[in-house]
Amino acid sequence: MFTATADLMIPTTVTGSWPRPRWYDLRLDGRSLSTRMKDVVFREQFTDALAVLLDDQARAGLDIATHGDYFHDEDIGGHQWHRYPLERWAGMQGDYSRLSPDLPDFAPGSILNEVIAGWRWPRVVDKVRPSEATPLEYAKIWRLAQARSSKPVKFGTVCAQGLDPLLEVVGGYDGTDRRELIWDLASAMNQELRALAAAGCKVIQLEEPLLHYIAMFHPERQDLLDFLVEAFNHEVSGLEGVEVWVHTCWGNPNMQRAVDDVSYANSLEIYLERLKLDVWTVEMTEEAGVELKLFKPYKDTMKVKVAVGVVSHRNLQVETPEDVARLGREALKYIKPENLVLSTDCGFGRQGGNRLIAFYKAASIALGANILRRELGFPETAVIAADPNLQVDTFEVPHASSLFAGLGD
Repeated sequence: MFTATADLMIPTTVTGSWPRPRWYDLRLDGRSLSTRMKDVVFREQFTDALAVLLDDQARAGLDIATHGDYFHDEDIGGHQWHRYPLERWAGMQGDYSRLSPDLPDFAPGSILNEVIAGWRWPRVVDKVRPSEATPLEYAKIWRLAQARSSKPVKFGTVCAQGLDPLLEVVGGYDGTDRRELIWDLASAMNQELRALAAAGCKVIQLEEPLLHYIAMFHPERQDLLDFLVEAFNHEVSGLEGVEVWVHTCWGNPNMQRAVDDVSYANSLEIYLERLKLDVWTVEMTEEAGVELKLFKPYKDTMKVKVAVGVVSHRNLQVETPEDVARLGREALKYIKPENLVLSTDCGFGRQGGNRLIAFYKAASIALGANILRRELGFPETAVIAADPNLQVDTFEVPHASSLFAGLGD
């Protein structure tokens, strides 16, 4: 069901994570948000940081806001994106080094070796389930964010099936067949998402299911792909009245691309036709939109919307609105305007760039969307960031008579 984007033409957003204010330096450290909110200093930092974030996104002109992943501790390479649910669900314990055999072998001397070798994972010791002692509290986090924004706040979270390759099973499950574990991870997340929907959240984003990776690197494993489709649809079941987004990219630890020579070609049909979703986000900037042509066969029959990444989370050079419009025009060759959303390739906050860069990249998305809307005859969105009367600093314009002072007759 389209909710946030129902009445918007070429709406704009960012993936989710956003650089933190430098003064927001406290952590949850595996505890529940409600426990940490008893600390008045944390309470002030967290709620003020949300207000600042949402003000940034509003001034940038985005149509759909995000929570910035501000409930994630600022661990190396955005590690908390994975760790947040794993630290809080029952059935897992410990902090161990583990690199799945399905992940690339990153050489010593590379940034990905340092980042990913620094990550630690719990081991599965029993059946995975939500914990009353350490709830995820997604509904509370969304409520705190939505109270500070007039725009819909999209709530993003890691997709449960994406956690499976990171976990070593030592109890509770048959270690040779991961499907029961994947299903229980999906069930635990589904319980949280239902509570989030019941709280009033209208836009929920699941991030990085395994499907496009498996379809890319192991297309012969059709039985696994079929199961992962079923597990995903189970994870988002019961979310009637919610606009379900799915974010996909090719990795973003510390702004790095985790794998090369990749393509969405093998997963297009899965995301567009088999999953229970409304908006599918795809990474397109770094390859200059070369894979947008994959959407051509679906252009006239597409039932979902596609959020095309039009700015990079890896490149610190801020794209111009004209850059965004140029990639948007390419997308419109293969995706109808009513099916097009403009976004980022991935998030800005996983130990990525600074707030100023994120802000102006977001503003370029909004201004680039306005260029396309103007060309198509659609209403534009106000972008405060571009108002010449509302700049942080303004240039003094000298009085006309002084321009020629000292030049003589």
